[in-house]
Amino acid sequence: MPQTQLTIQTRGQGLYEFTDEVAEFVRRQGVEEALLTVFVRHTSCSLLVQENADPDVQRDLKTFFSRLVPPSDAPSMAWVTHTMEGPDDMPAHIKAALMAVSLAIPVTAGRLALGTWQGIYLFEHRDRPHSRNVVLHLSP
Repeated sequence: MPQTQLTIQTRGQGLYEFTDEVAEFVRRQGVEEALLTVFVRHTSCSLLVQENADPDVQRDLKTFFSRLVPPSDAPSMAWVTHTMEGPDDMPAHIKAALMAVSLAIPVTAGRLALGTWQGIYLFEHRDRPHSRNVVLHLSP
């Protein structure tokens, strides 16, 4: 069962598409039908399949989650006790708990079975740049 790890460099909060790298991994394996597992090895970011045609979608998602879970120094977050790593850390953990940290994507006819406008994204929830490790595992 083929497996690899990708490193995704982030520049702070936002969505980072890596569909092409995943599709290339699948193509190199030469399998017709399989199930791809995508897993992020961190607790302050998440994964999602989302529209990749209109960048407004990514902006709106980032804005929605920042309103849903503001920084821990916001008055509404006064209940947060984990603050040693900065005001973006605990909110990042909460966002990651609300979202997926792994995805299962079918492979059909040797290609990812994504819809026309779907892409695979890492959603960075921290303010600072990070190197994020994502494991790809293909099960025939």
